[in-house]
Amino acid sequence: MSELDESQAIAEAEPVTKPVASNAGPAISATNLCKTYRSGTIFRKRFEALKNVSFEVKQGEVFGLLGPNGAGKTTFVKILLGIISKTSGSASLLGCKAGSIAARQQVGYLPEHLRISPHLTACTALECFGNLSNVANSVIREKRDELLELVGLTGRHREPVKNFSKGMLQRLGLAQAMLHEPKLLMLDEPTDGLDPRARAEMRQIIHRLREMGVTIFLNSHLLQEVELICDSVAILNLGQLKYCGPVETIGQEVANENPQIVAEVDLSAPIQEIEASLLGRTFKHLKPPTKTSASIDIEFSFQGEVDEFVDEMRKHQISILRLLPRRISLEDAFLKLIEEL
Repeated sequence: MSELDESQAIAEAEPVTKPVASNAGPAISATNLCKTYRSGTIFRKRFEALKNVSFEVKQGEVFGLLGPNGAGKTTFVKILLGIISKTSGSASLLGCKAGSIAARQQVGYLPEHLRISPHLTACTALECFGNLSNVANSVIREKRDELLELVGLTGRHREPVKNFSKGMLQRLGLAQAMLHEPKLLMLDEPTDGLDPRARAEMRQIIHRLREMGVTIFLNSHLLQEVELICDSVAILNLGQLKYCGPVETIGQEVANENPQIVAEVDLSAPIQEIEASLLGRTFKHLKPPTKTSASIDIEFSFQGEVDEFVDEMRKHQISILRLLPRRISLEDAFLKLIEEL
């Protein structure tokens, strides 16, 4: 099957099941969650990896957990899965205590670097991973064709995975995570290392899973991808929750707390005159200036400064071809929030 055919299969595949998200409660809930690590035998140094973290993930949404290295993301996920214990607070998955067998049975997991023996085929790999989740081979054989169709691997089921690209391995990883029909999928860097086309295909699959009612909880450092995939995000920094809410409103919330106006401005005049008029202002070139024009990104503290800037340009007979307030992206908001501590 060609790559084009695979992309079409992703778009046209029918869901394997149609789970409907329950209204009974959140998929993930954390209340005043704390984790303190201690080291040393005498002085016992303390490190607070999580500091009273509280937020919820709604059932049926795509949720992103973000933060720089050392923010506490891995600690949070390990507590949810019962790999480590919390110091205080509480956490639950789909109404079950975090880390309990009942909770883990409802979770599918795709690690960042899924390792599959190269001699296995897609079918035998599903059998191997399915058995780890106590899924019978008869059930795996019944589901595998539909799952492989869902993730765009139709026709590749008997091919050794050593021939698979990184994108194909990620799709197979999603299929194995779905074998036991989990209500919650936890994905670690699902699009990392993929080319643009493979990333787009992975986004399509994740959106299909959301339509099926599956809750997606993902961790990624690719903020542009998160902005395209996620409904909501939580941002951790140094163990503290800095934001939790919809992706579409994070820019406005940051703008309300930091009322700076950032605008993209196109100016037309001899470049020497433009540069002279901009002395003392904070700006950066969006592209290399020409002899008669400049395109800049400039910050203003309040609306009055914008008016003063326009008057100053007119005074120097510099034409303003475009002045457009710049939308605050998820990446802009993320960087602003983690700088606040």
